[in-house]
Amino acid sequence: MTLSLPAGPTVHVASEVFPFSRTGGLADVLGALPAAQAAAGQPTVVVTPWYQGLEDAAQVQLVETLTVEGVGAVRLGHERRGGVDYLFLGLADFDRPGLYHADDVRRFSRFGCAVVPVLQSLGVQPRLLHGHDWHSGLVVAHAQLSGWPTVFTVHNLQYQGRWPLYEAAEWMALPGWALGPDGVEFHGEANLLKSGLMFADRVTTVSPTYAQEITTPEYGEGLEGVLQRLEREGRLHGILNGLDLERWNPRRDAYVMNYSGLRGKSGNRRRLRAEFGFDRAPILGTVSRLADQKGMDLLLRALPELVGSWNVVILGGGDPVLEAAFAGWGYHPRVAFKGGLDEALAHRIYAGADMFAMPSRFEPCGLSQMIALRYGTLPLVRETGGLVDTVPSSIGFTFGEATSEALLSSANEALATRADRAEWERRVREGMALDFSWDASARAYAALYADVLAGRG
Repeated sequence: MTLSLPAGPTVHVASEVFPFSRTGGLADVLGALPAAQAAAGQPTVVVTPWYQGLEDAAQVQLVETLTVEGVGAVRLGHERRGGVDYLFLGLADFDRPGLYHADDVRRFSRFGCAVVPVLQSLGVQPRLLHGHDWHSGLVVAHAQLSGWPTVFTVHNLQYQGRWPLYEAAEWMALPGWALGPDGVEFHGEANLLKSGLMFADRVTTVSPTYAQEITTPEYGEGLEGVLQRLEREGRLHGILNGLDLERWNPRRDAYVMNYSGLRGKSGNRRRLRAEFGFDRAPILGTVSRLADQKGMDLLLRALPELVGSWNVVILGGGDPVLEAAFAGWGYHPRVAFKGGLDEALAHRIYAGADMFAMPSRFEPCGLSQMIALRYGTLPLVRETGGLVDTVPSSIGFTFGEATSEALLSSANEALATRADRAEWERRVREGMALDFSWDASARAYAALYADVLAGRG
């Protein structure tokens, strides 16, 4: 197979890309942003690992098998979809079930060493390379060392890709100076996220508020000093994520009773009530990873009082202790819990619930609150990160302290507001009318890219 790629593309590199591979919001962003850029006329390529079994879910065609020095054989797969060229790199390290494993620093270091040589072998000269999260931090370093303009986006600072430096140094193929404090070294460890921060021309986060928060000790995950330096140098920016409005569209959603206003939503509420045997009390829903970041322990501690006024439906997996604790509420007629992922149920919750709980301790951007608003479900969120940037206080319900008491207070405020039907319906209508399309975000990235290229002369 002969592969023909566009000249001067923007190249995105990420560990997961919807609809090919997904564990969370990173994949959703990589499924939407490149497509928006391609629709705006920018040639766009996405590079991601070729995970085992991926060819079963997509029309990936094997282009050739390359040999990359220090990495070995790399299978190159390709699919073109929606104006975007997707390249899949198949390394032996990824030939196992699942996306992520305990040795991911080694796996993604080898992937990071392969991306630039593969693109060069294809004759690709990127207009700019855009890496996403720690998995691409080494790619950004190698791209910068090859003279390519780069942008690096932090989707979640908590995950950094750290490993003892004496061992990881053998995997990264970097010059000696790049292994020091001005490169990947961080307190005696290799830190692949720091690699992206240090080598990129510009660093972005996925919301303006999160960009401010991560320069503080509370949110900086130990890297606040590096991020403060980037901020002083004008290299740190916050660009709010958008939402895939085709995938999340209550008018055409195959998983729900389609609707465009309040009347149609009521049918989905009735169906959700019937599915779980709920009574006529309003429904509070959540779709979330069960993790400390997401504040799901706050929701758990608030349940005894919440069920006095709300039916509660929870979908999610993660922390086994939280899973067991939520499952333990299965006896209660006003609580429904399902562990793990269930795409269809997630859509039904967004469409059928009255309110959506997102009590995150920190939230780089978050997509769930935007989906909830689009489906006419008012968010109950903590005032942090992207939740501040996307949930107006005149529409949703917010609280400041990361406590179950603060959550309950906001839920009670919502309950009192719901008694005023006209006010509740105003909030729902205005929430559904908010514009979360990728257009504005794509324009912001285009301006940032232009700034990087201008700085390069």
